[in-house]
This record gives sequence, C-alpha cells and structure tokens, in this order.
Amino acid sequence: MRVRSLFISDVHLGCGFSRSRELFEFLGRFEPDHLYLVGDIVDGWKLKRNFVWSDTASFVVRRILGMLKRGTRVFYATGNHDEFLRGFSPHAFGNIELADEFVHETASGRRLLVIHGDRFDQVTRHARWVYHLGDRAYTAALHVNSWMNTARRALGYPHWSFSAALKKKVKTAVNFINDFEGFVARYTEQQGCDGVICGHIHVPAVRRIGGIDYYNCGDWVEHCSALIEHGDGTIELVDFHAFQRDQPLLPGLFAGDEQAA
Repeated sequence: MRVRSLFISDVHLGCGFSRSRELFEFLGRFEPDHLYLVGDIVDGWKLKRNFVWSDTASFVVRRILGMLKRGTRVFYATGNHDEFLRGFSPHAFGNIELADEFVHETASGRRLLVIHGDRFDQVTRHARWVYHLGDRAYTAALHVNSWMNTARRALGYPHWSFSAALKKKVKTAVNFINDFEGFVARYTEQQGCDGVICGHIHVPAVRRIGGIDYYNCGDWVEHCSALIEHGDGTIELVDFHAFQRDQPLLPGLFAGDEQAA
C-alpha cells in the first residue's frame, strides 16, 4: 500500500514484550515516502538488564533498511528509552536523519511537530526513580498480559490487553494522560505548528485539543498501532490486526529486505 508517511513509536526492541513479529509483518504492507520512528524504538534501559534481541527484532531493522534502499526517507525522533542516541542528535546515520524533534509538512500544508513526548512527562523529568519503579510495575502488568493471552488463544479468543484496560480505569492514570496531552498541545502551539505526532504514553489517540490536532502513535507492546498520512494529507490511526486482514504483503519485499541487510 503506497502512503505518503508512516509514523510508529514505542517498539521497545530488546524488551521481551516487544511485538516485533507483528511490526515486521505490518511494515511489509506499506511503501511510504516518509517513515518516522517516533522514539523508544530500541529499549536502551533493557541493555542494563533483561535485554532480549530476537530474530524478529533483526528482521524489523532489516525491513527498515530495505525501505531506505527503495527510496523512503527515514526520520528518527529520540525517546527516553533510546536517549543514548541524543548525544548524536541532530545528525544523520547513513540516510537516517536523527533529531529530538522534527516538523513534518503534510500534503495539505499542515505543519506537524513530531516528538516522542517524554519531556512533557513530569515524573520522567523530576522523579526518575519513581518512573523506573512504575516501569517495573508496568512490566509486571505485561507479564499478566502474556499469561492471560496464552489462555485466551487456547480458548479461541482474540488478544486483549490487561495493562491497557487498567490504564483506562485507574483515575491517576487517566489524569496523567490528560495532563500529558495538555502539555504537548501547549508546546506545539508555542512552536507555531498546527498539530503534533507523539508517543511515549502507549495510548493511541486522534483528537482536537484547543486549536491543535493531537495524534499519538500508540505502541508495539500493547496496541500494535501506527499513524498513516494518505496522499491528501489526512492522518489515520490504524492497527496491525485490521491491516493483517485487509492488506497483502507487497510482492518481492523479502528479497529487497535481504539485500539491504
């Protein structure tokens, strides 16, 4: 499927819960002019402990390199889990452009700020130890996800995210999300942009906040979601499962990916 732009974030390659197999298959259904990697693509925090680099993580990297070879422009906006890259920002690695944030102009002329979003997370900025504690609790919730979905698959039920449902129900999590979105929207307005594409909180969303179009890519740990810009400049939130049903793999893609590795 030819699209103007594809935006993904929070893949967390190197984390045992990264849905890299699904992302590999998802990327195989698109030929984007622009690919934006909106932070936390690699989980640098896991380099210190419990780092798991699967074959499918390598396949994802190979597929992105294949896109580069076929002419896709690739932009990498750094996040907090891959903040080790910020020492090299702004820079270019081969044909991959690296920066803390970008401004993307859509086909319809809108200016969209592309930023991971961790700088607007007050816990990340001012109480890092609390954030790491929360990260461990989140990991525990992902373990529950894994156990539950193993049982659900055995019974013929579709995937369901316990951790995502929990975030929607817990009042403090809802307040945190609302605060985050408000901070992001205000900063975007200050930069003179029409909208923002971000990640970080693992909550896919498309909404209007004041005069700002707010888009969150979601993640590839719980939701397997991404944002697409179509040829007319409209932005659509999509998920892997829908495109798995509706979009075939592009012919010859595997051969091109292997040559790019």
